[in-house]
Amino acid sequence: MAGEFELIARHFTRPPRRPWLGVGDDCALVGIDAGMQLAISSDMLVEGRHFLSTVEPERLGHKALAVNLSDLAACGAEPLACTLALALPRADDAFLAAFARGLYALAGRSGIDLVGGDTTAGPLNICITVFGQVPPGQALLRSGARAGDELWVSGTLGDARLALEVFRGRVALAGGDFETVRRAMELPQPRVALGLALRGVASSAIDLSDGLLGDLGHVLARSGVGARIDADALPRSAVLAAQAPALQHECLLAGGDDYELLFSAAPARREAVLAAAHGAGVAVTRCGAITAAPGLQVVDARGRELPVSWHGFDHFA
Repeated sequence: MAGEFELIARHFTRPPRRPWLGVGDDCALVGIDAGMQLAISSDMLVEGRHFLSTVEPERLGHKALAVNLSDLAACGAEPLACTLALALPRADDAFLAAFARGLYALAGRSGIDLVGGDTTAGPLNICITVFGQVPPGQALLRSGARAGDELWVSGTLGDARLALEVFRGRVALAGGDFETVRRAMELPQPRVALGLALRGVASSAIDLSDGLLGDLGHVLARSGVGARIDADALPRSAVLAAQAPALQHECLLAGGDDYELLFSAAPARREAVLAAAHGAGVAVTRCGAITAAPGLQVVDARGRELPVSWHGFDHFA
């Protein structure tokens, strides 16, 4: 059976893109460009809480890095490096080979290097810390939303939650439709290019990991404002659009696991928002507005307020 350091050497040691990054010492030395700030974020994935035991290891490797890159995207930060802390029930070479393949495929597309971490025996648990860089004063923050700003969201929402409801037995989908929403759940696409393009354009941003209502609530609290969301304007796939309206709203507003960007921008910046999205190759949709009055209101296309009983995901609820 392979030992810890043999497994690390075999699966998680690759030539770095930058000469000052690498695995093999007690600490990794991570440099940033002159005049830049370091952006740091950590996310942990726990089996049974954040992913199902049925997920393919390659997809799990992708998602473990993707959810962290999404945090860099929400700050408008350029990815540099990451560390991986991994607890494994057993030294499973086949699992690690597939996991590493998924992680490194996304790392290669995102320009980020794995520079260190830790492995140990225990229940399957994955924690990645990412490091990025951003010019001082240009980071996208949750605290910048202002009354009158328009609210935008990237991509489509709700498919990951719909996939979870299939796994729970609440919804039945045909094979092709199920694979569509399952890919959204297991292979989220971090919007790094869009986050970079929105620097100097968006007034605030957050990534949608715990559901639109909950994540937008963080922005409103930090910015001291309120918001109105048009539920009918929220972008959704054809698979979700075929479901009952109540289920659509639940998935769109409180689903979580979308890893799209929700951001605000002044109406005068609308063309700049669209140009940023076009340049990043990502669709964006206006879905509401920031209000001076506190609170969060959800309305339909006719302006009628919808009763909402859902909240964002809470790990301890």
